[in-house]
Amino acid sequence: MYIGESVLAIIFMIVKAAIIFFVGRVIINLVVSHVKKVLEKRSVDPMLEGFALSILKFALMFILAIAIIKTFGVDSTSLVAILGAATLAIGFALQGNLSNFASGVMIVAFRPFNVGDFVEAGGHSGVVEEIGIFMSTLKSLDNKKILVPNSAITGGSITNYTGYSERRVDLTVGVSYDADINHVKKALQEVIDANEMILADKPTFVRMGELADSSINFKVRVWTYTDNYWDVYFDLMENFKMKLDEENISIPYPHVTVEMKK
Repeated sequence: MYIGESVLAIIFMIVKAAIIFFVGRVIINLVVSHVKKVLEKRSVDPMLEGFALSILKFALMFILAIAIIKTFGVDSTSLVAILGAATLAIGFALQGNLSNFASGVMIVAFRPFNVGDFVEAGGHSGVVEEIGIFMSTLKSLDNKKILVPNSAITGGSITNYTGYSERRVDLTVGVSYDADINHVKKALQEVIDANEMILADKPTFVRMGELADSSINFKVRVWTYTDNYWDVYFDLMENFKMKLDEENISIPYPHVTVEMKK
C-alpha cells in the first residue's frame, strides 16, 4: 500500500510538472508576443528588440524550470544549492555560449551592422534577420537560414555591404589589341552617361588598365546608390557588349598561337 501511494504521488508530481510546463510555455509566448508588440509600437530598434526578447524568453524559461523543480518537493535551501552547483557545472560546460552571449552584447552595443543589412561575417554572408543572445540569424541570397555564433562574428572581420548609402561598381572590359583606345573609351563613356542610376555628382573612371595575354583590359568605376548596385552592374555589362558590337570593336576570347618549325 505504501509503495502504491508513493507511485501515485510520483505520478501526481509528474502530471503537475507537465501541466506547469505546458501552461508556462503558453504564458511565456503570450508575454513575449505582448512585449514585442509594445516594442514595435514604440519603434524600438529591431536589433535591440530581438536581443531583448531573447533575454526575456531565456529568463522566463529559467523561472519556469525553477517552478517545475519545486513541484517535486525540493525546498528553497536545497534548490539554491542545486542551482549553484548546476550553474558552476553549466558554466564550465558552456564556456563557448557565455562567450557568445558577451559577443551578442558587443554587437548590440557597438552596432557593426543593423537588422536588414547585407553582411559577410563569421565565414558566411547574408541579410541580418536577428541578433540573438547566443547566435545571430542570416538569410542568404538563395533563401537559406544561417545561424552564426556571435563569437564567430566578433572574432573576425565584418564586411557590411549596405553600411553606406552609396557604393562603387568596378568592372573590367577586355577588347582586341587592334581597337583604338580613344574609340573604346568614348564608347564605354556613352553607355555610362546613358544610365540614370549612376550618380552624376560622383566621378567616373574609364581607363586602360592592363595589357593582358589576349586583350587590352579597361577598368571602369562608377558610383550608385547601394540599392541599385546589382542593377547597375548587370546593365552596364550588357550595354557595354551591345555598344562595342555596334561600334565594331571586337571582344577577344583567350587563344594560343602555335608555330610549327621544321
